[in-house]
Amino acid sequence: MIKYVQSTGVRHIVIHHPMAYDHHHNEVAVSALKDPDGYKFMMASADALIELAIKLNVQVLIHGGYSDNDAVVNAFGDLKTGRKVIFDRLDYFQQLGGNHVMFENSISPAFDYGDDEIEKEVMAHHYRLCYDISHGFIVLHGDNDKLVKSVERLAPQTVHYHFVDSMGEHHDSLQLGKGKVDWQRVMKVVNPKATNIYEIDLADQNDSREMRASHDYLTKLMAAEKIS
Repeated sequence: MIKYVQSTGVRHIVIHHPMAYDHHHNEVAVSALKDPDGYKFMMASADALIELAIKLNVQVLIHGGYSDNDAVVNAFGDLKTGRKVIFDRLDYFQQLGGNHVMFENSISPAFDYGDDEIEKEVMAHHYRLCYDISHGFIVLHGDNDKLVKSVERLAPQTVHYHFVDSMGEHHDSLQLGKGKVDWQRVMKVVNPKATNIYEIDLADQNDSREMRASHDYLTKLMAAEKIS
């Protein structure tokens, strides 16, 4: 399927690490002791996809976290320990995949951009990043000033963006222009060399109209910015 998509002229392909296993999130912070099967699937699927990505010259995206604070604490005793486990495993994936792997932020406190401590860590580890704009906005409780600061701070390491709007309260995956993200300000600080996708909830999975409408919205916004 990757070769088929490449044959149509698509140059930038990002494979998303499986989001679920056995009816729960496929979590990097899974406990190898408490959920050995989940751990084996998480590691094996990442290893296999990274190997494939290197072979076919594409990218793999791995979520740094999904679970809420309680789940991480239940798995490892406290959030600090859970975060260390995550960074140790991301280090392994980075060493294995190099320029073929990237790590996405979530709204989980285990791996959330907008959190100064997390951002300092990802910068110190020199990770290649995927920045989901809506996730950052939700973590920062709808504060556009803080969002712009976070996006700008991580831009040098960001290689891919998920452009998604949000009301900044919970995971809503809105079409651009339907939420409260200040896209005019955000677009001034993103990495212009990074790729992106409109990761919008679709009413019909066979119809990308919300994604196309988001692209039209952003295109018109950027055109108006150049005129002004």
